[in-house]
Amino acid sequence: MAPDSRGAPPDTRPRVRVLVVGGGYVGMYTALRLQRKLRPRLKSGEAEIVVVSPDPYMTYQPFLPEAAAGSISPRHVVVPLRRVLKDCTVVVGEAERIDHAKRTATVTTLATGEDGTGAVEIVYDELVLAPGSVSRTLPVPGLADFGIGFKTVEEAIGLRNHVIEQMDIASATRDPDVRDAALTFVFVGGGYAGVEALAELEDMARYTSRYYHNIKPSDLRWILVEATGRILPEVGEAMGTYAVRELRGRNIDVRLETRLDSCEGRVAVLSDGSRFPTRTLVWTAGVKPAPVLAATDLPLTGRGRIRCTATLSVEGTAHAWAAGDAAAVPDLTSAEPGTETAPNAQHAVRQAKVLADNVVATLAGRPAEEYRHSYAGSVASLGLHKGVAHVYGRKLKGYPAWLMHRVYHLSRVPTFNRKARVLAEWTLAGLFKREIVSLGSLEHPRAEFALAARGHAQPEPPEGTPPKEEGPPGRSG
Repeated sequence: MAPDSRGAPPDTRPRVRVLVVGGGYVGMYTALRLQRKLRPRLKSGEAEIVVVSPDPYMTYQPFLPEAAAGSISPRHVVVPLRRVLKDCTVVVGEAERIDHAKRTATVTTLATGEDGTGAVEIVYDELVLAPGSVSRTLPVPGLADFGIGFKTVEEAIGLRNHVIEQMDIASATRDPDVRDAALTFVFVGGGYAGVEALAELEDMARYTSRYYHNIKPSDLRWILVEATGRILPEVGEAMGTYAVRELRGRNIDVRLETRLDSCEGRVAVLSDGSRFPTRTLVWTAGVKPAPVLAATDLPLTGRGRIRCTATLSVEGTAHAWAAGDAAAVPDLTSAEPGTETAPNAQHAVRQAKVLADNVVATLAGRPAEEYRHSYAGSVASLGLHKGVAHVYGRKLKGYPAWLMHRVYHLSRVPTFNRKARVLAEWTLAGLFKREIVSLGSLEHPRAEFALAARGHAQPEPPEGTPPKEEGPPGRSG
C-alpha cells in the first residue's frame, strides 16, 4: 500500500502521483523543482510527489575530500531531504523492484524487518528514476577485506579517522614493519574522487605530523595508482600533466598505466611488480549504475544505464523519465553521433531542471523540450590553496584554480543555509589551526558501554544454590 497523500484523506489516491527514486543530485533537484511548479496541486491533494531514498539526505559529493580533511563539518556536506522537500512525501528505503507496466515500485523501508509486513508497494503515475551509482569494484584478491571506499560522507569521515589512527599506531609501535605499513597510503583511481581525496588527506596528514615527536612528513608514503596514462581527464591533458607534476613535487608516488593486482594480507601488489605493505587502501576506480536498474522492465544499455531520449524520457516508454549517472542521455552538442552526456554532477543538476519542466509540461499536455548543454569545463582541488581548472577554454592552476573550485561549488551546493555554513567554516579554518582529532570510536558507539556491562555481569550461581535475599531498596554503604 502506498503512503497516504498529503492534503487528501487517508487511503485515497491523488489524481497524479510522481514517484522519484533516488535522493541524490537528480532526485533532490527534480523533486525540488516539481514541488515549486506543482505547489497549488500539491496543497489541494490533486498531486503528490513521493521521494524514495536510502538516506534521509542528499550528499554533496564534491565536498567529501574537504570533509575528510576536516575543512568542512560532515553535517554541512549533506542536505536534509525533509527540510528541503516540505511538500513531498519522503520515504527512507530502497527500491528493490520496479514494474513499470503495472506502474508499481516495491520498496523496503527501515521498518520492513521490524514489523514483519514485508515490502511496500507504491503505485505511481509518473516515474523519475535517479538512483545514481555505486562503487565499481573488480575481482581483486583482498579488496573486499581491506579496501576502503570514498563515495559517502560516512566513508569520508571514517577514512579521516583511519588515517590519524594509523599515525597513532606508527608513533607507538616498536615494530618497524608495522610502522612502515601504517604510514603507507595507497589510493587506486585517478579521477576526481581519488586525486582530491589523496591530495586533501596528504595535506592534512603532513600538517598533523608536526604534533608527533617521532613522525616527520617524509615518513609518510602516498601512492596513487591509475590504470590509464593520465589523471583528471576532465580538466584536459595539459592540466592533468600539471597535476601529476604537482603531486610528484609533494613526494606523492603517482603510478600511471598501473593496476592493483592484489591486496591480500595487507600488501598492495601492483601490475609493475611493486609490493607495498599498507594498512590503508582506498578504492575510487570508477562507478556503475545502481542495482535497481537491473530489476526494472525498462530498456538498458550494455553498460546497464537506462536508454533515454534527448527529452530525458525513457526510450520507447511513456510516463518514465531518467537522468544523471543512471541514464544514457544523447549529447546533442557533440559533433560525433551516438555520444552520451558524461555522468557527472554538472550534467545531473542541469538535467534535473529540464526533466522536472518536462514532467510538468507532459501533465499539462504540452510538448517536452530537449536537453542541450555544452560542457563548461572542470575544476579540481589538489589540497589547500592548490588546484587545476579548465573552464570555457581557459586553463588555471595553483591558487586561482583552487579559489575557482571553492567559488563554483559554493554556488552549487543547495540551500542558502548550507552555503552560509560552509562559507563560515572556510572562514574559521583560515583563521585557526586545523583540527587533528580522530573520532574513530564514533563508528562503534556502544563498544565502551558493552565492555563495561560485560565486566560487571554477575556469573551464574551453581545449580542448587539458594537465591540471595535482597534488602530493601535504597543507597548502599
